[in-house]
Amino acid sequence: MADFIFKRNEQKYLLSPEQADIFLAAMEQYMQPDKFPTSSIRNIYYDTPDYRLIRCSLEKPVYKEKLRLRAYGDVTPDSRVFLEMKKKYRGTVYKRRIALTEREATAYMADPEKRLDDSQIGRELDYFKQFYGELFPALYLSYDRRSWRSKEQGLRITLDCNIRYRTTDVALTAPPSGETLLQDGQYLAEIKSPGAMPLWLVRVLTDAKIRPTSYSKYGTAYLRLLKEHKIQCRGFSYV
Repeated sequence: MADFIFKRNEQKYLLSPEQADIFLAAMEQYMQPDKFPTSSIRNIYYDTPDYRLIRCSLEKPVYKEKLRLRAYGDVTPDSRVFLEMKKKYRGTVYKRRIALTEREATAYMADPEKRLDDSQIGRELDYFKQFYGELFPALYLSYDRRSWRSKEQGLRITLDCNIRYRTTDVALTAPPSGETLLQDGQYLAEIKSPGAMPLWLVRVLTDAKIRPTSYSKYGTAYLRLLKEHKIQCRGFSYV
């Protein structure tokens, strides 16, 4: 098992096709492709039967957290995947994740008594699972991503499209498919940095009228499912 810890500021932006063209031109001018410049990302979000985790997140508290299983590309039971806690406190995102095989990760999440190794992240994941009690694979979510990084240490920018979700066949080993989340031609950009943005990036966003947005892929899918009466959750209604 390998442990990974990330801390950074993250801001999201929904882009029209025209804004995406301007954004991509700026990436070519100022950024360089990431180590893995294109990827197909697949996630399983875990939640309680009453969707406590995503309901809390949508209320926009000072602190919120999620648990997901993430993979890159096609997955077999022996593929390397990441069991990841994503925590956000006052705008700063903290990610803690551990690498497992898909078989190990699925078995761990399916067994309330099963524990990970005695590492810091392993203990945190064990506590998370114990604290929330019954957790189940609530949502499958996949998308295609382009990634860039800058010579300025720590700045990373991603652009997502073809975001799809489903609540059936919620397994990383299943082919990516589902309902589309974004409108036709729309993109979701994320700027991830340890501090302030460079001036060139501020200028690009301002000139293209690209505004920050509070956007959660899981949250948006959850609200849509709730509105369409495809899931039920007592004590919470779509507004």
